[in-house]
Amino acid sequence: MSTRLASMPSAAMASTLSTLCALGAIALWALLATLGVALAHVPPFLLTGLALLIGSVPAWPRWREWRVPTSTLALGVYGLFGFHFLLFIALRHAPPVEANLVNYLWPLLIVVMAPLFLPGMRLRAVHVLAAAAGFAGAALAIVGGRALSGTWSWGYLPALGSAFIWASYSLLTKRVAAFPTAAIGLFGVVSGALSLACHTLLEPSVALSGRDWLLVAVMGLGPLGAAFFLWDVALKRGDPRRIGVLSYLTPLASTVLLVLATGRGLTAWIVGAAALIIGAAVVGMRARG
Repeated sequence: MSTRLASMPSAAMASTLSTLCALGAIALWALLATLGVALAHVPPFLLTGLALLIGSVPAWPRWREWRVPTSTLALGVYGLFGFHFLLFIALRHAPPVEANLVNYLWPLLIVVMAPLFLPGMRLRAVHVLAAAAGFAGAALAIVGGRALSGTWSWGYLPALGSAFIWASYSLLTKRVAAFPTAAIGLFGVVSGALSLACHTLLEPSVALSGRDWLLVAVMGLGPLGAAFFLWDVALKRGDPRRIGVLSYLTPLASTVLLVLATGRGLTAWIVGAAALIIGAAVVGMRARG
């Protein structure tokens, strides 16, 4: 009994740290859409490659911690490069709003697939309902009352694939042998190099201005850098089901920042999305077991 009581504060601290790190990653990812609009003229693979390489720089001084098994490196590249590669393919071959909506199934997939990837973890109805409400809120935030195309596009398949990759990567980091968070820097270096290779093969070359480089650096050090390190800590120390529900704050915060940056007013759709997502996050965070 005394041992159990002694472990409770550390468990609570780990859960709090996990939540704070997840919120930090979400806050950084919320900047991605606004930065993406400002850099819309930069080919996506070039942008991603440069940002991932820049994002890995803070981990360079700890390069000795990059010595991880080949399978762990493969998992990291699968997550960081595979997610972006399929998402860009989807955005090229499907309506962007619908493709983005399909891609944001990844938090729901984290919740639903957690028991499949992590032994001993149960899936409760409250988690599923909270995740479904979060997805409904994300749909409102992303679509915002616009009419969807209503037509099938094969581009939805890579969008779904990218969602599955990020969800499965997030869960599998808890299954592989423990590795230092600094190793995310290695994942970024390899994934960035692969993205630049795709740029060379698939995209036209462009010249970047000083302003472009500054914004690319911000993107790299934030949404495509620090966010991945924070996400890794959050998943290692917390319940992925709760983190998955909490992740639906990303499209909401992203939409709000984009609205503020473009000078448009908040709409009833965004208010409704906020109510659904925040409500889902509260329920998901309070769920036990």
